[in-house]
Amino acid sequence: MTTDLDGLYGLGELDGPLKATLDGLEAARAVSRLWNHDHTLWSPEPTEIVDRLGWLDVLDDMEAQRGRIDDFVARLNREGFTHCVLMGMGGSSLFPEVIARSFPTGPSGLELRVLDTTDPVAVARTSATVPHPHTLFLAASKSGGTIETRSHLEYFWDLVGDPNRFAVITDPGSDLAALAHDRGFREVFENRTDIGGRFSALSLFGLVPAALAGVDWFALVERARDRTEALRSDDPTVNPGLWLGAVMASAVTAGRDKLTLVLDPRVEAFAAWIEQLVAESLGKAGTGIIPVVDEALGSVDAYGPDRLFVAIGTPDHPAGLAALSEAGHPVVHLPLDDPLDLGDQALVWEVATALAASVLGVNAFDQPNVAEAKDATAAVLGGSTDLPTSPPLADLLATVRPGDYLSIHAYLDPEGDDYDALVGVRLELRDALGVAVTLSPGPRFLHSTGQLHKGGPPTGVFVQVLADDVYDVAVPGRAFGFGQLKRAQADGDLITLAAHGLRAGRYRVAELLAWCTDGSSSPR
Repeated sequence: MTTDLDGLYGLGELDGPLKATLDGLEAARAVSRLWNHDHTLWSPEPTEIVDRLGWLDVLDDMEAQRGRIDDFVARLNREGFTHCVLMGMGGSSLFPEVIARSFPTGPSGLELRVLDTTDPVAVARTSATVPHPHTLFLAASKSGGTIETRSHLEYFWDLVGDPNRFAVITDPGSDLAALAHDRGFREVFENRTDIGGRFSALSLFGLVPAALAGVDWFALVERARDRTEALRSDDPTVNPGLWLGAVMASAVTAGRDKLTLVLDPRVEAFAAWIEQLVAESLGKAGTGIIPVVDEALGSVDAYGPDRLFVAIGTPDHPAGLAALSEAGHPVVHLPLDDPLDLGDQALVWEVATALAASVLGVNAFDQPNVAEAKDATAAVLGGSTDLPTSPPLADLLATVRPGDYLSIHAYLDPEGDDYDALVGVRLELRDALGVAVTLSPGPRFLHSTGQLHKGGPPTGVFVQVLADDVYDVAVPGRAFGFGQLKRAQADGDLITLAAHGLRAGRYRVAELLAWCTDGSSSPR
């Protein structure tokens, strides 16, 4: 892991805890047990572990799928397809979005659009900006029942209705697979069932979209395969997954549980994929790591003693990272030569997260609190409207203390002006309150960091932001539109946060802007 930036960065106070963590992992034979699919590395019970370790072996499967995937893309090219709309949430959409934002569309590729919001303006915009006769509509869902994805699928099916322009990626036997077969969709990609969504980047869920975009998708597989031997090593100077997992776990025990990601601009979208992997895998049983992504790097005094900085590739501001290191913050660097190294990086982070979970004593592969918000959303759609009362914004923010984090949940058009305004608000709140502030588009984050919010450390303060939709877009066959679904998801999440006794409230963008400008934001 030697790079030209290593001289600038160091672990500081984590050196001692890291050695102890690595010694413990070595004594536990953690690396060999991981690759041997030994569920006792995480829990005496095999439930939601033994059927979730297929990501360790998936590269051989993808090699076997190479001809089928390439033939599928070639046929689309011959038939004049130019665009692909991928409908998915969480692990089914985040790595495809990394692909879409990290690579130009290849000469034989389709322009890849990822739809992972229920905002009606965003849904309508996606429909209006792709040529329907030349677009493949690809629904991706492991369970096959994801409400957002199924709603998107019905919306486009109602508009287009041509099975030759639809395909799915799902697990065998899912309702989505059955629907696709019944309607005669042109392709049904069935992924192996023993891979959870957030560990599925190097499976059909991540690599079929990469192939469609014209990316050299098999090079991603080869980069990951080239790293596999090192990831099987017990030597942390050889195995970056072992070393990184130990760093993350050591940071938590040292009170540095805010994992702040600073990425090479070429691959900055990869941060959102890491965010889900780390938050949903580790954020449970009252512990976890809070990923902080897409944050403009601030001055040294903007950060408290709860931060761990990880730089990937060549970031824009190496001098800023060096200053943070000199001030005592642990700052580490992971090399990246080009975007195809994302195949390597994905596997490194998966191994690191699985090993960190074993140190923290949690099951990396379950998500015990995710269903709570889904159930509450269903109750709201069924007529339940008993919402908790939100305190005044100033009162909620006054509860923030050192070591907390503030999470803004923006149920807005992710490409709209209101969302853009929150990017600046986020930084003002960080500097004023002296804590980490995250900004997450809803409902997308429910499939990413939602588990952490309810099951992780009770140090979060949650600011939900809603706006009135200009119009709604109907979901065919449903009694609700996308706007109603989005609001029900916001209601369900607020109800669930309150049920956990967490600090939360609902506000308008204007209220946050006013707090930042009326003098309430004087630094503490």
